[in-house]
Amino acid sequence: MKRIFCLVALGFCATVAYAQPKAEQQAVKSLCGCYEVDFKYAETFAVDTAYKFRPRYHADGLEWVVAEEASDKKIVLQHLLVAYDTMIIKHWREDWEFEKADWWQFSQDATWQHTIGTKQKTKGQWTQTVWEVDDAPRYQGSSNWVTTNGQYYWENTTDAPLPRREYTKRKDYNVMQRTNRIIITDTGWVHEQDNKKIVRKGGLADVAIAEEKGYNIYKKTDDSKCKQAAIWWGKHKQFWNTVRQSWETLLASKNNVHLLSKVDGKLLYQQLDVLENQNLTGTPLKEKVVTLLNKYIDASGNKMASAAVPASH
Repeated sequence: MKRIFCLVALGFCATVAYAQPKAEQQAVKSLCGCYEVDFKYAETFAVDTAYKFRPRYHADGLEWVVAEEASDKKIVLQHLLVAYDTMIIKHWREDWEFEKADWWQFSQDATWQHTIGTKQKTKGQWTQTVWEVDDAPRYQGSSNWVTTNGQYYWENTTDAPLPRREYTKRKDYNVMQRTNRIIITDTGWVHEQDNKKIVRKGGLADVAIAEEKGYNIYKKTDDSKCKQAAIWWGKHKQFWNTVRQSWETLLASKNNVHLLSKVDGKLLYQQLDVLENQNLTGTPLKEKVVTLLNKYIDASGNKMASAAVPASH
């Protein structure tokens, strides 16, 4: 009953005032914890009657979500996968920022453009920025938290790279236009998606080849099940916070970026794993991280031969 009461309070606060976004802050923070997660996707529609629908996708797992940074206007949530009870995999990251007026807008083929808006356009809104497993850019979107038909949720439509479940299997489209809906529930939360799979070529109109429905259902479970993830993050977060902060510094100085998939035959996260094992700290670590990240960035935004590998969801 306590959680239901909190949800009602959240909905009430969200409708009366955005000047004091305590309800939205609590909604974002409520995404933290240990979850049993179901990932479900199914293609639902295609204009071309000859299009062959792909098999439905389903996976499940255990995920720990921790607030690595939390202030009135910015909350950083790190996702960690728990495999075989003891194997921990650093997963994607999401940053939530209140009334943010600039974005990294995904264009196509591992290319992003920095877009600047106004505070008026984002007044009362929270921007969700999703980052890759190596903390590289993925997608951003801004919207209000709202209450409708008894649901408390956040919803936005934005362009993104292909998810890993698609990227490794197909090349017939290069942009996923995602409508992301984060819904707070009495058992956790749901990431509901309505996605369009788009072919985008310079100077031509977008062509949607298929539409897709997705449900990532996060069901809260006892935190003890994610104990190993909490321990792992305590040992590794210093390194990854350095990576995150280095990305922030590099992106702040650029207007367009294109990311390379491999350098010297290796993906970025593979090279970061090697660097972490060197056990560097402080300035020597930061210098090494910045040097490595720069190798994967084409600051001109020009398309290169291959795209960056996206996160799994």
